[in-house]
Amino acid sequence: MDATAPITQDLVTIPRKAPEGLPNLVGLTRPALRDALLEIGVPEKQVKMRVNQLWQWVYHWGVRDFAEMTNLAKDFRAKLAEHFEIRLPELVSKHVSADGTRKYLVRIAGGHEVEVVYIPEADRGTLCISSQVGCTLTCSFCHTGTQKLVRNLTAGEIVGQIMLARDDLGEWPLPGAPKNETRLLSNIVLMGMGEPLYNFDNVRDAMKIAMDGEGIALSRRRITLSTSGVVPEIARCAEEIGCLMAVSFHATTDEVRDKLVPINKRWNIETLLTALKEYPRLSNSERITFEYVMLKDVNDSDADARRLVKLIAGIPAKINLIPFNEWPGAPYERSDWSRIEAFADIVYKAGYASPIRTPRGEDIMAACGQLKSATERARKSRREIEAETRGG
Repeated sequence: MDATAPITQDLVTIPRKAPEGLPNLVGLTRPALRDALLEIGVPEKQVKMRVNQLWQWVYHWGVRDFAEMTNLAKDFRAKLAEHFEIRLPELVSKHVSADGTRKYLVRIAGGHEVEVVYIPEADRGTLCISSQVGCTLTCSFCHTGTQKLVRNLTAGEIVGQIMLARDDLGEWPLPGAPKNETRLLSNIVLMGMGEPLYNFDNVRDAMKIAMDGEGIALSRRRITLSTSGVVPEIARCAEEIGCLMAVSFHATTDEVRDKLVPINKRWNIETLLTALKEYPRLSNSERITFEYVMLKDVNDSDADARRLVKLIAGIPAKINLIPFNEWPGAPYERSDWSRIEAFADIVYKAGYASPIRTPRGEDIMAACGQLKSATERARKSRREIEAETRGG
């Protein structure tokens, strides 16, 4: 067996209807959980304590069965089981790349599917999560954008992706075990399917749960939200979430960005940069990350590099240069490596960090811009085959 070959694990599941009737505790903020407990008769003077207890069981210990919550009275556990459930999205399949990247296909309510990617590195483990089923933005270089928007994910479906990954990584602490600060899942990036700022309320609630110190306890500086430039929500993100921000920038003129990132027609480069200048101050973040995909003969010239550093002058920033991840039928090619390095050198000499992102998980279509449900690809293939058959 080739030691470099990707390992693939498929978890065959029988599609089933999502449970109905019982509210899911996963995704409820502390105030919402408090209200839910008051509704089932928890006394006002006890409710704060009960919220804290449940929060720790669900988000610190990763417990899904009320019967295992041993510091709660048996009759109260029974009452909880009668009124609520603790439900995560369903893991349909897992693919592991030769470089250790893991891609999960996850089924949510209604039978819809999204993809989640875990990227292990020497000093961190980053989970790339999705905020929508599909996407409305139709960025021309992005494979995910070729899948139409189906719906927003709920806060429970967003935070559920984090919990599901922790399940797979075996990262929930064992009761009574010594405290271990080593985290396999140390960072979250909202860079999967969808535009997070078009699902603001659910993303905000999910990230507040993830950042809560009594549960998953990820620092806001370990969470990065990537937007294509939904300008009206940028200040809100600073004030209500306060995480780091990355911007899918990708071009230095409105003419080119209109084609690559069509949302630019609504909020152009000047408007976007004006909003971004305030973000580090409002969110107490150190800097903005500008994501810049390198497309051969489109946006990769020395002139583009010089325009880029001039545009972002005055914004604390780093520029992530992303070699284009080609996919079947892609209208672009990856810039030559020498061109990427020349571009990076101009940016670096202007005083900005300009790391070139190492492509990860390409062998399992988990790389940046490649996230698109495997089942959606299969369905499209079947449709095309049927169309060809009818046509013949």
